[in-house]
Amino acid sequence: MKKDIFITGSSSGIGFEIANNLSKNKNYKIILNGRNKKKLLKACNKIKDSQYILGDVTSKKSLTKLGKKIKKLDILICNVGNGSSSSKPGSETLNEWKKSFDDNFYSSLNIIKIFEKKLIKTKGMIICISSICGIEYTEGAPITYSVSKSALNTLIKHYSKILGPKGVKLNGVAPGNILFKGSTWEKKIKKNKKKVQEIINSKVSLKKLGSADDVSSIVNYLVSNNSNFINGSIFVVDGGQISSF
Repeated sequence: MKKDIFITGSSSGIGFEIANNLSKNKNYKIILNGRNKKKLLKACNKIKDSQYILGDVTSKKSLTKLGKKIKKLDILICNVGNGSSSSKPGSETLNEWKKSFDDNFYSSLNIIKIFEKKLIKTKGMIICISSICGIEYTEGAPITYSVSKSALNTLIKHYSKILGPKGVKLNGVAPGNILFKGSTWEKKIKKNKKKVQEIINSKVSLKKLGSADDVSSIVNYLVSNNSNFINGSIFVVDGGQISSF
């Protein structure tokens, strides 16, 4: 029987690359998710035999509907996140803090709680896409984003100990500077390519940006049978940027 894999925020970017990579395995059934029906249809057309469920995982009303549409689930990949901020560090409003936690923390926690019983039934797996900003201070990263991703990393560590004895593995992937179509880095390169390269050269030991495929390759490993003894871990994919162990 095929494993059912649901990937939130997978109509483009890292989420789409994860879905596309996993779809190459005939033992997986891919279920895409996003808020834009047009983008989801386009993504589905690119990934053979995939399905999609329209819905906003930051909305409780939408989450309830999602929970009813998926009858069986083997692997949940929580990819939704948002690192944009309009405020300078220290001047964030309470609403901006709330939105960041909705986008980067509750978007994972809420969907995990919705599907927890189904994942226990299948002895399934959860993978949360986090960020190195949640591991240590990263210059230029919005504080709201960093703190909410830190909370997500802590959730992975703690909740994996709750789910593990029930047969469900929970792990995370923390990307660094990832370049893909529509990404922040693509916009920065268009604005000043030379400055971007100077920043990367000074902060990343491999002196280059990562790709969405770099992230999806780690996810592909985690969903395979090779990761049977891994639980509560966070895999850093940053080209050697951060110093934390």
